[in-house]
Amino acid sequence: MHVNLGGYHINDIEFSAAFDIDKEKVGFDLGDAIWRGQNNTIAFAKVGKLGVPVHRGMTHDGLGKYLSEVIEKAPGPTADIVKILKDTKTDVVVNYLPVGSEMATKWYTEQILEAGCAMVNCMPVFIGREQYWRERFEERGLPIIGDDIKSQVGSTIIHRVLTRLFQERGVELEHTYQLNFGGNTDFLNMLERERLVSKKISKTNSVLSQMQ
Repeated sequence: MHVNLGGYHINDIEFSAAFDIDKEKVGFDLGDAIWRGQNNTIAFAKVGKLGVPVHRGMTHDGLGKYLSEVIEKAPGPTADIVKILKDTKTDVVVNYLPVGSEMATKWYTEQILEAGCAMVNCMPVFIGREQYWRERFEERGLPIIGDDIKSQVGSTIIHRVLTRLFQERGVELEHTYQLNFGGNTDFLNMLERERLVSKKISKTNSVLSQMQ
C-alpha cells in the first residue's frame, strides 16, 4: 500500500530492539521469535538471524483474560527499556501491543519519550490524537504517528468503502454496524469486551469520516 512515508521506504527499516512478554519469544533472536508461540501468520518471506534479542517487556494490562490462557509470561524482571533503546540507537519505536493495553501503552510511551525516540502507535490507545502526549513529543522534536491501523483488506476498510459507495449512489444510510471475526490472537483478545472501548471509538470515527 503506502511503502513510502516522509521519504522513508519500507526497505529502510532496520530492526534494532524488540520487547515481548511471551515465554516462547523472550530471549530468542527476533528472526526466530516471529515464528514462535501463537503466531499463525503465513510465512511469505525468509527471515534469517537478525542479531536482535527479544527482551522481557512490561506486562501491566497487556495480557488479557483470554490471551493469558494461551500465552505464558516469561519469567524475570522487566528489561531496562530506556537503556536498551539508547544503547541500540533506536530511532523509531513501533507499538503493536494488544488492544486494550491502556496502561502498558502509556508506560511504554513514557519510556520512548525518555529515550528520545519517535513513535508509531499501531493500536487504539489514544496517544497521537491527545494534546497532552502530542505536546510532549513536540517539545522534544520527536514525531508521533497514530493512532491505530487498518488491515490491508479488513472489515473497517470494507465498511468505509461501502459507506462511501452508498453516498455516491444516492442511498441514505440510517443505520450501520460492523462485526469482526478472525482466527488469530488479536481476535481472541477482543473477545474480552472490556478491552474494546478505544477500539470501538477508533473504528467508528474511521467509518463516520466517510459520511457527509
